[in-house]
Amino acid sequence: MSGTVTAVSSNGEYSFTKPNRDSITLLAGLGVEGDIHAGVTVKHRSRVAQDPTQPNLRQVHLIHEELFTEVGLQGFEVTPGQLGENITTRGIDLLALPVGTLLRIGPDAVLEVTGLRNPCLQIDAFQTGLLKQVVRRDESGNLVRKAGIMSIVKEGGEIRPGDTIKTELPSGPHRPLDRV
Repeated sequence: MSGTVTAVSSNGEYSFTKPNRDSITLLAGLGVEGDIHAGVTVKHRSRVAQDPTQPNLRQVHLIHEELFTEVGLQGFEVTPGQLGENITTRGIDLLALPVGTLLRIGPDAVLEVTGLRNPCLQIDAFQTGLLKQVVRRDESGNLVRKAGIMSIVKEGGEIRPGDTIKTELPSGPHRPLDRV
């Protein structure tokens, strides 16, 4: 499975949205250079409050651009970076990837998928009602999170819109994504 980077975003201060950039640089074991969420240990405020020594499994946030089209059909206008993601993709079913999938992006960068983003109430502060579009229950009553995936940086490198993304599934039994 392969896809394309359609936008890259980062922000050096806490803010729900992240401005689009011409490029971002991924740093192995840390995340996006200059981004508030980069680091070895957790940086998200709620997680820091729980235990600031937890490993940062949320170094890089990816969202599939197809989600913007889906919520657009319900009257919401969302563009890359507005939901706080670092990398916006097209052509890969991110939510179907198993834990441990490697994403090879551009000539050098490699991310390892760690889990699903657990969207919070800030999404409704951004646009009222949007949270119900990205978190819902399926026919069996199971919670479905659609606000992207989280990853760690295995190999650093510069990423730009237009870069190719290649997936490499882990060997052995596949573990479905869960919130991290």
